[in-house]
Amino acid sequence: MKYIAFDVETPNSLNNRMSAIGITVIEEGKVTGSFYSLVDPEQELAPFNIALTGITPEMIEGQPTFGQLWPTIGPILTDPDAVLLAHNAPFDMGVLGKCIEAYAINAPLFLRYACTCRMSQEAAPDMPNHKLNTLCEVLNIELDHHNAGSDAHACAQLFLRCMEWGADPEKFTRSYDVYAHKTVKDPKPKPVYKRKRRKKA
Repeated sequence: MKYIAFDVETPNSLNNRMSAIGITVIEEGKVTGSFYSLVDPEQELAPFNIALTGITPEMIEGQPTFGQLWPTIGPILTDPDAVLLAHNAPFDMGVLGKCIEAYAINAPLFLRYACTCRMSQEAAPDMPNHKLNTLCEVLNIELDHHNAGSDAHACAQLFLRCMEWGADPEKFTRSYDVYAHKTVKDPKPKPVYKRKRRKKA
């Protein structure tokens, strides 16, 4: 199974655009690739987010928009044979879905994902807390927090550690409705029932 750990940074509290994205690919239990890019969100950057991420308006000037970046990242994030990973995944999945919708991108309706925060809560319940930076500090995983590339790599390393502790990824895998922006239990289409013909009197 292939797993795609990813992390996004956002420009403001709307959380419907990204200012950076990091991706780390896991295949057969090993990291096999990574990707990082700043993203022009085509929105104003809020002071809080600038302070949090270190991403300034000058840094995103001339960077690709999400739509321009999609031909590169889309095939990775929508690989039908892969499961996406993120720490506090509903947030990152939500931003991804809103960006796909905003840029009118033709993407799969459902994406499979798992949350490493939830996995670590079950696999390592005795941790002080299950924030990414706390876990990385305790487990000696290198982290430059709120750098999307570093966060994605740390998420991948944490996932592999959870696997070593016996966590079953399938147990934590969910389906995300990209356009409804929510996790769904059963993405399979409802069966169509044929109407019974009335018997002639």
